[in-house]
Amino acid sequence: MLITEDLALLLTDDATGRTLTDAARVDLSLGGALLLDLIGAGLVRITGPGEEVKPGRVVVTGVSPSGDALLDAGVAQLVGRRPAKPQEVIQRLRKDLRPAAYQRLAARGIVRASEERILGIFPTTRWPAVDSAHEARVRAALLDVLVGGRTPTSLEATLIALLHAIGQVPKVVPTDAMSKRDLSRRAKAVAEGNVAGDAVMQAVSAVQAGITAALVATAAAAS
Repeated sequence: MLITEDLALLLTDDATGRTLTDAARVDLSLGGALLLDLIGAGLVRITGPGEEVKPGRVVVTGVSPSGDALLDAGVAQLVGRRPAKPQEVIQRLRKDLRPAAYQRLAARGIVRASEERILGIFPTTRWPAVDSAHEARVRAALLDVLVGGRTPTSLEATLIALLHAIGQVPKVVPTDAMSKRDLSRRAKAVAEGNVAGDAVMQAVSAVQAGITAALVATAAAAS
């Protein structure tokens, strides 16, 4: 499963199929997750000092079909464009990403589409859970890291960093073992750690900063 799919599951209520927070936070975090999936697949990278392209820009490194429709669609949005900061790339990648992620999960038999109407008028699609086993394992692993103190895997650290970037760790991984403040502090420590190695965590940090900047820009545009 892609990071994008795991994050979509964690940010969706199993019973109602509704997102746990506002659409802007969910969509931007999913855009960040997809950027990290693309980096992990070797399809894009973030430039460093001493390169022809300014440091901290996302550049496409592989345009051949990866065999994964979601990754290939992400690359297609970046090919032919100038290298851009993660914030800008995340804004591009988030477009129509949430339904695409849910459709993949539905194809796996993990969620299902439920057509509803808001106020009995406006049509919308919810995505309640069908099989919560995988999500439960992921959530339990995150809880073990945050509360139990276990050293996280690269995936676990990445998910925690993405959730922390949008302030949703206490909601996604609720526990009576520590306060929400302490849980957030622990999440921050994991997000700023280097358990996955310099290259991975530098990418995660860049994406975190990109999500935060995009959230600020989105809020400013809406005000």
